[in-house]
Amino acid sequence: MRRKKKSNIKKTLIAVTALLFILFAVLLIKEKLNNDNLPPQEVQEEEKPSNNQNEPEEEEETSTEPEKEPEEEEPKGPEPEQPPEETEYGIIIQNPEKIDVLVNRKRNLPDNYVPEDLVTLSEVPTVLSNPEVNQLRSAAYEALKELFNAAREEAGYELCARSGYRSYNTQASLYTSYVESYGQKAADKYSAKPGQSEHQTGLAIDITCEALNYKLDTTFAETEEGKWVSENAHRFGYIIRYPQGKEKITGYAYEPWHIRYLGVELAEEIYESGLTLEEYFQ
Repeated sequence: MRRKKKSNIKKTLIAVTALLFILFAVLLIKEKLNNDNLPPQEVQEEEKPSNNQNEPEEEEETSTEPEKEPEEEEPKGPEPEQPPEETEYGIIIQNPEKIDVLVNRKRNLPDNYVPEDLVTLSEVPTVLSNPEVNQLRSAAYEALKELFNAAREEAGYELCARSGYRSYNTQASLYTSYVESYGQKAADKYSAKPGQSEHQTGLAIDITCEALNYKLDTTFAETEEGKWVSENAHRFGYIIRYPQGKEKITGYAYEPWHIRYLGVELAEEIYESGLTLEEYFQ
């Protein structure tokens, strides 16, 4: 009788335990079904930024404000917006196409300025094969032909064009190379920063001769060709742009080979005055 009673109790415990397991399983299934109706956590996190989409738009609007300021100030003649490195050295020239434009370490050409009337130096002797440097503005080229022809016909001298127009990017590359090879101090003395080179105007050119093996050297001034150029270039609208003893004024070392076109009238006035372009416009 006792055995039978113990057996019944055991069966009851097993049944209750089974029911508890079944109930627990049902609760787990129900909870899982409820959770399946919710969006995954990753989706919820992605949705959070969507509530703040207006914030980037406000930042973009703010960032455009500086661009509007130069446009409003342009008629008043201030410097246009430019990188801090350039504003430290001077202003941006507003009329770079002018024949008498003054370019130096304080007056920068726009980085996107390219003369519209560049022509190839097809009728004068050239030294370098780079097609870019074998260009000048039309008026400067016509005057250069007259200068070279006069040197040949009047004195029997053969002049050669070595480097005329150089773009902003080309000058940037040259300046960087100079810094890497000789250091910042030497580069600032002998080379122009991009935007500060007259070559970008298409109105300046470096010339040489056979006596110098067609290179550029200050001894050009001591050659018969160099002396003739110094005494006659103004007749054709050119000046020696960086004369000896004027380095502190021009900002560049003496370069007897670097001639700059200004037109005959202005070139003759500057030649007769003995002034640099900087001094003449003061």
